Amino acid sequence: MSLPILQVDAFASRPFAGNPAAVCLLPDERDAAWMQDVAREMNLAETAFLHPRPDGWGLRWFTPTTEVDLCGHATLASAHVLWETGRLAVEDTARFHTKSGLLTAVRRGDWIELDFPATPDESVDPPAALLESLSALPRYVGRSRFDYLVELDGEEVVQSLRPDFGLLTTLGGRGVIVTSRSADPAWDFVSRFFAPAAGVDEDPVTGSAHCCLAPFWSRRLQKTTFLARQISARGGEIKVELRGDRVGLGGQAVTVLQAELFA
Repeated sequence: MSLPILQVDAFASRPFAGNPAAVCLLPDERDAAWMQDVAREMNLAETAFLHPRPDGWGLRWFTPTTEVDLCGHATLASAHVLWETGRLAVEDTARFHTKSGLLTAVRRGDWIELDFPATPDESVDPPAALLESLSALPRYVGRSRFDYLVELDGEEVVQSLRPDFGLLTTLGGRGVIVTSRSADPAWDFVSRFFAPAAGVDEDPVTGSAHCCLAPFWSRRLQKTTFLARQISARGGEIKVELRGDRVGLGGQAVTVLQAELFA
């Protein structure tokens, strides 16, 4: 039996930008070991696995090395695939049952808007390994449910970081979000995201990181809507809105590859 699998560039309006994710469409749920093998074979930051449920879709996400509890770009890619392939009418809401509860996606013209849980940070004393790995003096260090959050003095400092990924893997948790105000007034803030412990040294565009960045920058800027850029080599743009304990994440997506999986 063959299974449809597509590769989608998420948080991008053109191919070869944003964050690539594989989306595998299943008739029913498969075991975790098999899904991990497929994700390792795809060797992308995330591979999403979708299967139909009476009230939506089951959704799980795997990096090449591990399953994760929350992923923005692969959720956006999954919603894009459901609409593009006609499995879901464009006016219908995509409902995903995940390890982080019910997540939804809706179409807003050329954009897709995700509804995700906020994951606010709390201030912490920075571990020595974190400071050593970044070789940068932070303005602030916090920790969310998933990640460390580090605020630096400006976009140039964020852009120039060359972390020691070996040290970052010793910190525990999923990864490290690094952020600052944007040098361009058209944007509110910029970020990068490093997750070597999850098999992804630098993630090109990380929707779930903005579930932490939204409450953080809301405190800093006293506002709830933002235009954000993730300044990895591929780069990506995200519309962000803090809605109490939820976060709206807006992005675009482009399919770049469609194939069949024989496994």
